[in-house]
Amino acid sequence: MSDLILHILYVIAITAEAMTATLAAGRRSMDWVGVCLLAAVTALGGGSVRDVLLGHHPLVWIVHPEYLLVVVVAALSAIAVARFMEQLRSLFLFLDAIGLVVFTILGCNVALEMELPVVVVIVAGMITGCIGGVLRDILCNDVPLLFRSELYASVSVVTGILYMGGLHLGLPHDAVMFGAMGAGLALRLLALRFGWNMPKFVYDKDFH
Repeated sequence: MSDLILHILYVIAITAEAMTATLAAGRRSMDWVGVCLLAAVTALGGGSVRDVLLGHHPLVWIVHPEYLLVVVVAALSAIAVARFMEQLRSLFLFLDAIGLVVFTILGCNVALEMELPVVVVIVAGMITGCIGGVLRDILCNDVPLLFRSELYASVSVVTGILYMGGLHLGLPHDAVMFGAMGAGLALRLLALRFGWNMPKFVYDKDFH
């Protein structure tokens, strides 16, 4: 049952990521092919980068090509309803937060199945959760959200640590998984609500 719920949340997450990426593409006047490519990179890029780095093959969208169809349909749907998307901003921020924690857990699970060290498992979760957005921002010539002061990558790391900590303590898997996702989701939403940020490093001196 938990696997089914996780799968449903994953499909919802890649749909939301694809639709938000479509808006980013639209702000840069990309054609429809560019829109679909950016949507696919955003929704599936984190898992793909993780799998390449870990040597985990085949990639998830090769095993499940239907995910590509989901992404394309989501992107084209976002084009059709783009004028109403601003009114749904809060919903998509919520779905993005869900995607972050779901992707993190899925990434951790892949590394766990490969019996990799705990640190690598947590990093694999963070890569899965964050790198799709980094690739989107780079392709759109923006500073990636990961490198700004928002609580984003740190939320992924906290989710991974809680997940691995609970498993290490021998607690029931499903309770640990949903507990870690719930805690990560709450942290992300509270950060958005109250504007919580990581400390910034500012250095404006010139060596020359």
